[in-house]
Amino acid sequence: QVQLVESGGGLVQPGGSLRLSCAASGTIFSSHIMGWYRQAPGKQREFVAIISSGGSTNYADSVKGRFTISGDNAKNTVYLQMNSLKPDDTAVYYCNYVGGPSHSWGQGTQVTVSS
Repeated sequence: QVQLVESGGGLVQPGGSLRLSCAASGTIFSSHIMGWYRQAPGKQREFVAIISSGGSTNYADSVKGRFTISGDNAKNTVYLQMNSLKPDDTAVYYCNYVGGPSHSWGQGTQVTVSS
């Protein structure tokens, strides 16, 4: 099994930036995908961004050009740099891991964008 621990959430003003981190531990397969999803109050969980162990990335249209996902395979950690944040970005952000037989979620970290 793989355990995920997120950090870096908080309160930020519109137009501001935050950087989320997700550290994975346990049995990490060399070929895997890690990513970020988010869930706003009263809404379904939605895709934000993913990165493969080979470095390929994909983003939701709503965050393209503002968010950047990156990874450090040596540290089994992925990051989500969020710039130009909007109130609509307010949500609990969840880290996700898929590799081999494992599919894991983190506990989530709250991001609130408000003046």
